[in-house]
Amino acid sequence: MISFIVPAHNEQALLGRTLAAIAEAAKATNEPYETIVVDDASDDATAEIARGCGARVEAVNFRQIAATRNAGARAARGEYLFFVDADTFVTPRLVAAALGAMRNGAAGGGAPAKMEGPVPLYARLLILWFHIFMRVAELSGGAFLFCRREAFEAVGGFDERLYGAEDAALSAALKRVGRFKLLWTPVLTSGRRVRTSSGLKILTTMTRVAFFPRRMLQRRSNVAALWYDSDRKQDDETPRTLVVRASNAVALVLMILVMTGPLWNLPLPAAYSTGVLGTVKYSVQVFQCHVGLLLFPCAYFLVRCLAVQPRWGERVKLLLLLGICLWGGWSSARELYWIWRGWFELLV
Repeated sequence: MISFIVPAHNEQALLGRTLAAIAEAAKATNEPYETIVVDDASDDATAEIARGCGARVEAVNFRQIAATRNAGARAARGEYLFFVDADTFVTPRLVAAALGAMRNGAAGGGAPAKMEGPVPLYARLLILWFHIFMRVAELSGGAFLFCRREAFEAVGGFDERLYGAEDAALSAALKRVGRFKLLWTPVLTSGRRVRTSSGLKILTTMTRVAFFPRRMLQRRSNVAALWYDSDRKQDDETPRTLVVRASNAVALVLMILVMTGPLWNLPLPAAYSTGVLGTVKYSVQVFQCHVGLLLFPCAYFLVRCLAVQPRWGERVKLLLLLGICLWGGWSSARELYWIWRGWFELLV
């Protein structure tokens, strides 16, 4: 049996469409299936909509996504577990590809997300950056995540100490017991989170998570504003205030600088190297060096994965990625040392 597990909190707006897409994709497999909606303390019509669509409802009161997902897995009877967000719309092709991967030996896998509807341009670049990162690291987000039950139970399910990034943690854990398959076909999901949050708020939260993952992800208050406290009734209303627009504009500039990093290392003609263009290039390179420090927490994550990884193939991949992160992080730190030293000498 295939089990589709949908965590939901006040999801009456999109849940019906999500469950209809699951039913269509599941029927196309010609396999027995079940759909479980884990209703986590909803006070709207989430449970009624779920039952009306033929789903089984499991009521919980955790308000923590990892615990909610695990409750759904405990209630499921299937050999293949599919975790689908309540605002995500799967296709028959995607489900068939996931089943094929597991039947060919994969312990689990996922798919990159494609946002539906109008979203700020910075968010499009951010998602593209995440797709590249996820492809290189072989990790998946939680919009669409799948695994075999035996693999899920072998790694202990989702880490309930985490209030966010539990999907990436499970992806890394599954690679300890088998192959993890990141599909090429994207899954369509709502862009409501980036529509209703300012760009700088999202980038700031993610940067803090990168540098202080334990402190940020193990306290609900640190990530509640971004991942838990969304007002579902206003999810499709994009704020038009000047502050939000300015924040999104700054976020767009920062994402452009991140995505075009290698181009700024190209040499300039001598006539422009000391002019305005040279100053801009120098400023961007200083910014790039600061961004490069993010490679150190990435290296820390890889070391933790390496310490518990028993499979030699994955060890080799982790060592290669670790070497790249340490080299890039050290290069950025060394450049920043000389930059800050030069600035200090100018001031004194």
